[in-house]
Amino acid sequence: MSEYKIIKLSNKQELKDEAAKWFHSKWGVPLEAYQESIEDSLKPEAAIPSWYVCLDNHNIIGGLGVIENDFHNRKDLTPNVCALYIEKDYRGQGIAGELLNYVCADMAEQGIYQLYLLTDHTEFYERYGWEFYCMVQGDGEPNQSLMYIHRYKE
Repeated sequence: MSEYKIIKLSNKQELKDEAAKWFHSKWGVPLEAYQESIEDSLKPEAAIPSWYVCLDNHNIIGGLGVIENDFHNRKDLTPNVCALYIEKDYRGQGIAGELLNYVCADMAEQGIYQLYLLTDHTEFYERYGWEFYCMVQGDGEPNQSLMYIHRYKE
């Protein structure tokens, strides 16, 4: 992981357009939604949303966001980690875990000690200290989804 660098986009705003396009290409969520959320994250007072990327030299190889709600019915379970993605050639190197740890620590520095996420990848997240919390109804989803929680501990 030492050759890669995790960047909070609010600290490197010149990456905002590239990052929005990258997230859009991975998840198919409208580009405008990423652009708007990333732009909101650049406001000095904004803890949420926050967006992060991992770079190999100048190439984005991974990233994730922290948003209020990741398209589910439990608006009280906030904020949510979303859009975690690592490029296929970089998987299995611990980058996703480093990103998750970095984000949890960054949020804790801002007084946010609990994060939530929707996932089917339970064993993966449990490896990094996430725990099953409850079932939630995803927007437009026929079945309920697993909601996980991470409680930051120093």
